[in-house]
Order: sequence, then structure tokens, then C-alpha cells
Amino acid sequence: MASYSKLADIFSIQSQLERDLEDLTTEQEKERLVHQYLHKIDEKEDLIIPDFEDGLEWLNTDSPLSLRKELSGKVVVLDFFTYCCINCMHLLPDLHLLEQSYSVEDGLVVIGVHSAKFPNEKILQNIRSAVLRYDITHPVVNDSDARLWQELEVSCWPTLVLLGPRGNLLFSLVGEGHRERLFLFTAAALKHYKVQELLKDHSLGIRLYRDSLPPSILSFPGKISMDPSSKCLAIADTGHHRVLVVSNTGQVLHSIGGPSSGRRNGNLFEAQFSSPQGVFIKGDTVYVADTENHLVRKINLSEGIVSTLAGTGVQGTDKEGGALGPQQPISSPWDVTLGNTGGDVLWIAMAGTHQIWALFLEDGKLPKGSDCKKGTCVRFAGSGNEENRNNAYPHKAGLAQPSGLAFAPTEPWECLFIADSESSTIRTLSLKDGAVKHVVGGERDPMNLFAFGDVDGKGIDAKLQHPLGVSWDEGGGLLYVADSYNHKIKVVDPKTKQCRLLAGTGQAGNGIGPGFLESSFNEPGGLCVGEGGKLLYVADTNNHHIKVLDLETKTVSLFPIVGKPEVDALRKLPKLPKSAVVHTMPSVTVSSGQSVTLFLKMVLPTGTKLTEGAPSFWSLSAEGNEWLLDGQAVTGSIGDLSEPISIVSSIPADPASPDPTLRLDAWVYYCLSEGGACMMKAVSFRQPLLIGSTSRKGSVAVTLKHAF
Repeated sequence: MASYSKLADIFSIQSQLERDLEDLTTEQEKERLVHQYLHKIDEKEDLIIPDFEDGLEWLNTDSPLSLRKELSGKVVVLDFFTYCCINCMHLLPDLHLLEQSYSVEDGLVVIGVHSAKFPNEKILQNIRSAVLRYDITHPVVNDSDARLWQELEVSCWPTLVLLGPRGNLLFSLVGEGHRERLFLFTAAALKHYKVQELLKDHSLGIRLYRDSLPPSILSFPGKISMDPSSKCLAIADTGHHRVLVVSNTGQVLHSIGGPSSGRRNGNLFEAQFSSPQGVFIKGDTVYVADTENHLVRKINLSEGIVSTLAGTGVQGTDKEGGALGPQQPISSPWDVTLGNTGGDVLWIAMAGTHQIWALFLEDGKLPKGSDCKKGTCVRFAGSGNEENRNNAYPHKAGLAQPSGLAFAPTEPWECLFIADSESSTIRTLSLKDGAVKHVVGGERDPMNLFAFGDVDGKGIDAKLQHPLGVSWDEGGGLLYVADSYNHKIKVVDPKTKQCRLLAGTGQAGNGIGPGFLESSFNEPGGLCVGEGGKLLYVADTNNHHIKVLDLETKTVSLFPIVGKPEVDALRKLPKLPKSAVVHTMPSVTVSSGQSVTLFLKMVLPTGTKLTEGAPSFWSLSAEGNEWLLDGQAVTGSIGDLSEPISIVSSIPADPASPDPTLRLDAWVYYCLSEGGACMMKAVSFRQPLLIGSTSRKGSVAVTLKHAF
């Protein structure tokens, strides 16, 4: 049996490199030192790691990949991750930026090696959903038994391992926050092996799973909230990067954000979010945990304005806070709820730093704390260490990726209930004295974050698996829990600490049965009580649905989303100016079941650039044939013209017309590069389609070009 290397074999030499790098100031010096390191590494010809096991399941590829075959001649970044881990999520923007900087043809390949923490995370379909949620576009392998993890002696999530073109160890980076080192090491390795002519420029069989999916009105809805006065619901349509406000009959009243991610304040049509999770609606105000933007946002429906309440738009590492909201960096807020401690406070489940924060909407003070001015954003509970530690002093308590909040305002509670996902517990945070206490789940050892399961019972005997949502029924004195990785809804009586199953089979599914126990869910992420405690609305995340549990009849139903918010948004678009150039394209033949991908390529005049902050955008329509647009993105912002903009329209199995026409309009704001005059121009394309009767799969590509 061949002898392979593990991470410990490069630990001493890389540690010396890291120490030496700290003493250098210029990039040239750092690059020179890393190149010297690579020469030393090359002298160690035995630093080869084992290949991926045969028979493993792969995503985003046509077929399995091998370090000895397809990946030979490539610099490979192995990302050891598990999809529940917030620190792993924090690495994804770095990897995405790296992949934008260097292509497979340049010699770089990123491979996600999924090594599960929870049993639920070993299942390929659940990993596939996570890959879609997080928009991962590189190959991912399901190493469900963590064989490669064990072979290399990886110690924690996330860990990055950089390999040379022979499958040889180069570097490892443990944890998050290493973007500078990652780019330095990767660039140096690509240059080093290119000079030696050891890199190969062949492509890989990348096939994104997302391209084969049918459209849906909702995409991975995260959280849901109801305003008891108006009975309107706010839904975090996370995968579409937007917030929907709907009536209790499902009629869409407002669609804010989407379909692509972004970060923009302004009117409801212009505003953009990035994977929003938590929402809380009260009257005409919706508070949003804009998770991947690291912001807390406010939607004022009466004024039609979206603004930022907290965060700078960049992931923060501060674990104390105390600055005014827009100046206070925060990290991955996952849920929000409104409460008070003598004044209105927005409580934030700060998953990224494992804490609970307070954003003061009016002057107030924290329990046993000092006065805080309006707008202050400050840590309330959690040391910042990822632990399951209860404590009478809130700053000494330890939380582990808190992901759900519910406010219980009256005695004997006067607390926040917390779904503490990574410890698989439900906790309380007292708003009288700040004490953090255990309710159900987990175990007594504060360092053990692996005490999970699926057991009804009392207190510590009850077991949950990565719960993400909680909702408090004030009238009934009960707490409802989205026990996400068990695919169940559970109910807790906090007085007796009894936890029992309410709904779900325990298997991921999308069935509506005759009763609660015959109906199935798939990683439900949020829920809220409505209609005076008679109904429970559930964000059934991986099923892309909202489901309604009638607590009186014990039946489950799908909540309809009525109307097409994307089409409604189109009615607000400005009219195409008379000066707009109209291109009528030759007809394209497609088949039912296929999709049409429009590649929009526009060129600005020499010496000009897109106007920063101006709302350049495109819109897709199909006059008289709106069935072509059902559930699909029909408008999006334009922020970069260096690459074609890709817009997809799917042809249903039973098209209503054999010869519809797609219309793509674009409004572009640009100005002189050196300042001065700015202008707006528009262009319109008409793309006739001829739909054949034979059903086929795949996509037909059409390139639409225009030079202003």
C-alpha cells in the first residue's frame, strides 16, 4: 500500500514561512519568499496525497474527478467544508473571487470536499440543495465518511488545502479570514508551475446542477413573519435575494429585491439584498437580516424606501459593538425580532460571531447595562466563543451559531427564545437580568457540539438536529421549533421543558398527508404563529414552499403565492425612449422542455464607463405570451459589461403558442471616464421563437450584441 502525506508533513516549514511573511511589507518581498518556499517543497517528492475514493458522489461535474487524471497539471484548492457551518459560508466569497481571477484553463481548480458534521448532511440531495443555496459553481464531492479528511488529518471546518500539479501538498489554511494568504499562495503556485511548464490548460466537464432545475416562485425561503394587525406576511425568498410581502391569502403586495444578489438602498424597485434570512414585519415596516451582505435593513412600505440600520456591508470581526448602526461592522445576521427593554430594540441573532446583539431603535438600556442612544448596535449576549455554555452573566455565555429568535414579552418569561443551531439546543435569554439558560436539547458539556439526535423528551433528554427557527405562541404558552435537519416541526412547553413532535415524518420529502404526522418537510428553516395561534406558517426551505399547519384540524396545506411579482415589477419600468435602437433577430428553433439562454453583450463608447450608483438594468417580456415568464427572473441590474449578461427563459412541456417572441430591453447609464457628461441609453431586442413539437433537453444559446 502506498504511503501518502498528511498536513502535519508541511506544518513546520509552512509555519516558518508564515512567521517570515509577517516581517515583510511589500508584495514583491512576500512573493519572492513564497517562491523560495515552493522550491523547497518541490525538493520533497514524497508530499503526494491519496486520490478521491472510487464511487463517491459528485456535483457540478459530468463525471468523478481524479487527482491523477483530470486534475493532473492543475493547482487544486480543496475546501473541506460542511454546509451547516457559518465559518465555511464565510469562505465562499473568497473562493468565488479566486475563481473569477483564475480559470480552469489558467490552471486553477477549486474542489469542495464535503465532510459532514450531522447525519443529515451526508445525504447527496441535501448537499445538492446547499450547493444551490450558496451558489457554489465548482465541483463538490460528497466524502460522506470523511475518508480524505482522516487521511490528511484535517482538524476542523473550514480547512483549505492547496495542491500542486502532481497532487502534492503545498499549503493549508485553517479557519476563515485568510483571503490575502489564499491569493498570495495561489498566485505564486500558478506562476511557479507555469514557468516550469507543469500546468495544463485543459477544461473539465463542469455541469452545474442549477441549470437543470425548473423555475419556482420561491427559492429556498428562509424565514417568515406575520403582522398580527394587518395579517400580512413577510417572506425571505432567500434564493431569489428578495423579500415578499403578501396578504394572508397569498396575494403578493410587494416584491423587494432580486432576482440576483446585490447591495443597494433606495426605492422598492431598485433595492437589492444578498441571501436575506430573518424578517420581522410590524405595520408598514419590515426588518431584514440581509445575511450575506452582513447588514440589517429596514423596508418602509408606506414611503417605499429601503435603508440600512446596521452593518457596513463587509463582514466584521468585532464582538463588542457599541457604534451607531451604519458604522458598526457585523457578521452574518441570521434572524431579527422586535422587543423592548424600556424602549424599542431590534434583537439580532448574529450567527457569524455566535452572539445576540441589540440595535436600539429608541434610547434605552440593556439589562444591568448602561444607557444606549438611538441607533446604537451592541453585543448583548455571547462571548463569541462557539460553545453551548449557559451562564447568569450574558457576556460569559457561549452560543453556537444562533439562527432563530422569538420574543416572549410577558411574565414569567420576558425573554428571547433562541434556536442555537450548532449546539442543537433551544435556549432562553432573559431580558430582565441577561441570564442564558437551557430549555431542551444538547448536553451538559459546554464544549460538546455533537449532542444531537431526534428524541422527544424533557430538557437535556430531548434531542434536536440543527434547529433553525422558533416561534412563540403567547396565548398557548408554547414554543414551536423548526427542527431543520430532522425535517420536523416540534413543540416545546417551556414550563415543563417537554419537547414533542408536532409534524413531519422525519424523512426529507414534500408530501401533504391526511394529518401532521403523514406530511413531510425538507430542512424547514423558519416558522411563525398566525391567526391568534390557530395556524402555523412554515418556510419549507428545500421544497421552495410555504406550508400552513392548521393547529385545530391538524391538517397541512400549501400556502399559495398569488400573482406574479416579477410581472408586477415590470409595470413600474420606464417606457422605452423613442431613441432606443430596436434589433429584430432571426427566428430561433427550440423544443418544449428546452431553455433559451440570451447572452446580452453591450459595448460602451470609448472613454466612457457605467455610472456608479445609477440603476442600469434589463427587463424581459413576452407580450401576449406571459407563460414564457412564469416563475422566472424578468428583470435584473447591470453592473458590469466586461462579460455577457446571461438571461434564461424555459420552454414548458405544453407551450401555449408555437411562435412566441421574447423581448429584451436594456437601460444603461454611463458617463465620461474622466468625469463630466453622463447619459442614459436604451436598446431593445426582439427574439422570435419557433417551438417544435419534439421534446428535448438542454439550452439553446443566442447572442445579442449592441454597441452604443
